[in-house]
Amino acid sequence: MDVVVGERGQVTLPKAVRDALGLAKGSVLRVELDGGRIVLRKDASEALRKVRGKFRLVDGLDSTDAAMRTLRGRAPAGRGRE
Repeated sequence: MDVVVGERGQVTLPKAVRDALGLAKGSVLRVELDGGRIVLRKDASEALRKVRGKFRLVDGLDSTDAAMRTLRGRAPAGRGRE
């Protein structure tokens, strides 16, 4: 796909690209140079911010380690007694 650089150095990403990456107005992209190429990367922290705090541990569990012990029947490797 070809795009044209506008007067102020802006480019418009084709709709197929925006849709495939879930980009909307205000989405953050990281711009990197790789030799003679420009690489755009979607900022994963945006997705993490949206879900942060939306999930709660089951009552009686005070940490993710406790949840893993309940699910696996033992402590995660290197954390407490097995």
